[in-house]
Amino acid sequence: MKKFKVIWTKSAELDLELIIEHIKLNSINIAKKIFFEIKKESNKLHTLPERKRVVPEFQQIGIVKYREIIYKRWRIIYKIDVEKIYVLIVVDSSRNVEDILFQRLMKSDN
Repeated sequence: MKKFKVIWTKSAELDLELIIEHIKLNSINIAKKIFFEIKKESNKLHTLPERKRVVPEFQQIGIVKYREIIYKRWRIIYKIDVEKIYVLIVVDSSRNVEDILFQRLMKSDN
């Protein structure tokens, strides 16, 4: 079975950090638990990363290279490369993924 290396992008690490900081305001223990569980779920991608669903917002417009893990109320969006998995975004499922990507593209242009 092919093994992939799971790599977190800086923006995904920042997403997770902000989520954990917010949760930590109410409970340090819950924040730690969520952090480790999200990391654990994403690290499972080292085998069979195709088993997770294609991001529906992208699939509607014909983009199928981005997949996601749904963990509790968060979406962990990643891209499969030849031997690597890139975790790109960690976002609350109530937020609009398209808006987040647009904001990030606008930032990278400046």
